[in-house]
Amino acid sequence: MNVSAAATGTTCAGCGTEIAPTLLSCPGCRRLVHAAALTDLAARAETAAADGDLQAALATWRSSLELLPPDSRQSASVAQKIASLSQVVEAAGAAPAEVPTSGWWKWLAALGPAGLLIWKFKFLVVALLTKGKLLLLGLTKAGTLASMFASVGLYWTQWGLWFALGLVISIYVHEMGHVAAIRRYGIAASAPMFIPGFGALIRLKQAPVTPRESARIGLAGPVWGLAAAVAAAIAGRLGGWPMLLAIAHTGAWINLLNLAPVWQLDGSRAFASLTRPHRWIATAVLALSWMVTRDGMVLLVLLVAVGRTVGSRADAPPDRGALALFVFVAVALAVLCRLTQVVG
Repeated sequence: MNVSAAATGTTCAGCGTEIAPTLLSCPGCRRLVHAAALTDLAARAETAAADGDLQAALATWRSSLELLPPDSRQSASVAQKIASLSQVVEAAGAAPAEVPTSGWWKWLAALGPAGLLIWKFKFLVVALLTKGKLLLLGLTKAGTLASMFASVGLYWTQWGLWFALGLVISIYVHEMGHVAAIRRYGIAASAPMFIPGFGALIRLKQAPVTPRESARIGLAGPVWGLAAAVAAAIAGRLGGWPMLLAIAHTGAWINLLNLAPVWQLDGSRAFASLTRPHRWIATAVLALSWMVTRDGMVLLVLLVAVGRTVGSRADAPPDRGALALFVFVAVALAVLCRLTQVVG
């Protein structure tokens, strides 16, 4: 296919064939309709990548992908560039922070796995607090704010004002976790919109190119939701506020539900990125979590995971990062559900 081809109006500049407005290449000579725009976008993407602005580079390459026929070799080439840049973004975001070697960390290290879990909780809470600017940004969207008020009004009639506020804020933090991941990958999407009685959603305007991207976008919501629930649990425990403990328990329960690998839930995105052996590992961890906590929601997620593992194809490339993140969040949420239930 000739990348340098172009079209003038509805007529191909190369062979004179009339081109329907929805076509991306000439049906006669296969020349690209948006060749000039694609050349410009490629130059901008390369410049952004060279300057270290990977989010801008990803967003620009995704814009190019929309102008290319899906079955073209150029589309495959651009998709490969996006996949490569996405892995660079993932690697940068997954770089481990320096672990302290003295002070209170020694006490946590002596607790073994429990100490590591506490350290992870601390990391999640700190990460949530440092994203305050992004959280406030979401509140500037009129649609988001109006739908939040509608949800608060509905939940207020059922459980009171303060629980309603806490529940809606928990859901909002979960959705903004998705937003943070979506922005990191340079994907166009809508602002969060609340559906009173059903939660909230974000509409992607561009599809993730790889299962890896989709998995991390999906899991980002429960990760942020976990951080919000941990913050509420800590505040409730230290302040002696049962309402915050109830909010923490409900937030953990909702985020656990989202890990069920079915339909459009976040767990489904994660499982789509896992091989069948990895799915069995995740299922085994869920089974152990249920045996320890005896939580009904953990059992529900476990049963759905078994069905997804047995009854659907699993031909994705190995994605150990998605597996580790799913397992950690699932275990942490299960433990938090149990702890807040006992304390409450």
